[in-house]
Order: sequence, then C-alpha cells, then structure tokens
Amino acid sequence: DKKIIIDKLSNGKINLLIGTHALFQKKVFFRNLGLVIIDEQHKFGVKQRLELAYKGGNDCDILLMSATPIPRTLILTLYGDMDVSRLIEKPANRKKIITLSKPEEKISEVLIFLKKQISMGNQVFWVCPLIEESKNFDYTAAVKKYELLTTKFSKKVGLIHGNLTKDEKETVLKKFLNKSIDVLVSTTVIEVGIDFPNANAIVIENSNKFGLSQLHQLRGRVGRGVNQGTCILLFKKNLSENAKKRIKILKSTNDGFEIAEEDMRIRGYGDVLGYQQSGIKDFKLADPIHHEELFRLAEMNIKKIENNEKDFKKFEPLLKLYDKADIINEIQP
Repeated sequence: DKKIIIDKLSNGKINLLIGTHALFQKKVFFRNLGLVIIDEQHKFGVKQRLELAYKGGNDCDILLMSATPIPRTLILTLYGDMDVSRLIEKPANRKKIITLSKPEEKISEVLIFLKKQISMGNQVFWVCPLIEESKNFDYTAAVKKYELLTTKFSKKVGLIHGNLTKDEKETVLKKFLNKSIDVLVSTTVIEVGIDFPNANAIVIENSNKFGLSQLHQLRGRVGRGVNQGTCILLFKKNLSENAKKRIKILKSTNDGFEIAEEDMRIRGYGDVLGYQQSGIKDFKLADPIHHEELFRLAEMNIKKIENNEKDFKKFEPLLKLYDKADIINEIQP
C-alpha cells in the first residue's frame, strides 16, 4: 500500500526505496535522504531531478545513469558541476551490433534478410514510430504493419502497443520469450526494460522520425546474447540534413557516450542556467562545444587549487552567474 510505504519512509523505517516518477510528488518525504540514483536520466526533466534532490538538502549526492546522456547533462560536466564515469566494457561474449540503413523501397530485401534470421532460430523486433502525439495514430501504424507482416511470416507475428492493458502486454511478451512468436511488431514501448537474448534483429521504420538517443536505446534491444545483433534503419526519401547525420552517426558507432556528444553538436546543449535541455545559447567568451579542451583544462586547474589551498574562500569570482541554491529555491513548495 502506497500510504504505508510513505509513512515508513518519513519515519526512517525504510533505508532503500525503489520507485518511479511518483517519488517526485510533494507528499513523499524522506527522513534523511543521502543518495538519489536516477536511472534512464534522459527520461526526466530538469525540474524533476531538482525536486528530488531538494528532498535531501545540500548534503544529498546524486548519481545519474544513462546510455545516452542528454545534451544539457553533458555540458554540465564541462562546467565542473558533474563528474563522469564511463562503463565502456561490454558484457562477456557480446558482439557489436551491426547497423544498416535501407530506403523503404527496398523493404523486400529486408524481408528476405529477416526470413533468413528466423530460419537460423533468431527473433525479430519491428518498431513503428509515433507519427503524431496521439496513441491512435501510433496504434494504427503498428496494426497495419502487423497485418502486412502476418502475410509474410505466417501466423507467428505478435503485436504490442500502448493501448494494450498491462496483462495483455505481459501475455504477448511471454509468447515472444517462449519463442512462440518470431516477429514482434511494436511501438516504442519496448525502448527500455526489455531483455530477450534470442532477439537478434530489429527494424526501425521511419528512423528519421526518432532522435539519436531513442534510436540507440531501441538498437540495444537486440544482440543481448552471444549471437550477432543487427539493426536496420528504414527511411523515406528526401531526408533532412540532420536526419542524414543521425543515421550516419548510428552506423559509425555503438558507443552511447559518443552518440550523446554528437547529439549535443546537432541539437545544442540547452540552458545550463535554466531548464531547457537542448538548443543553442550565445556565449561571448567561449563555446563549450568548440572549446571543450579549454574547459577541461580549466576544470583540472580549479580542482588542483581546491586540493592544495587551505583557504579557498580568498578566491573570489570576477563574475557570479548563478547559485545552485537559487535554482533549487525556485521549486520549493
């Protein structure tokens, strides 16, 4: 029961709490919050992260985890407001995912490849994009593709989307796990939290409609066992320059951090003094993207001063742009 958990939390009877966005609610109080770990950090807004940190006060440590950090988070590492640790080693025996791009006119070639994958005992994800900000459009696209693929792969095709109930989704996923389904047609609901070691191919329709982070997350759904994983990015004609860049980046690397850096160059780094998480800001003295080495050098020297100077307060900033406490105060109830 949620109320019992909240009461125990405020009384200090719970030492570790695992939760969703519900932890950001004002009615949730911690007796002595010392550490916040936010998984899939790119799924949360700036205010949400600050609200949770505020519950722990000034001495609360925050650990953000993401396969592809958002641009604003990356830029904060340059300003020394956040330290970075990178897990660059893959799990044992896991191979690099092969990423291919194909125009939609060549879908017949994709189907031949998928039939070969299935004959080898592999399973397939086929992801349909969110065409508009409406579940109905999302649902319709997935159903149409499901009906088409059923004619190509007999009856061993499943369908999962946001309109299904939790029990209905679990039923479909269990069938996929038990290999009674060869091809699972899906919307982006499979982006995170899905682990099927036998799924080794994923087709992403209208890949130009997705951001780099989302494409990388979806690609990570395959090749999670010992077999080779393959990601096929389908696209329509007349791609924008940014869409071409995104596809080229995905094909060139499997490194989430590198992808995040390229994403920052394309979308901009947002507002480090506010809440905007992407976009380009005008800087008069230095550009964080083009002068990254200079920023790193400045941060390194500042840390040396911090470690060696007993009286750090004697160093007064020539220009004080903001105080972290001021931002946190803005969201206090």
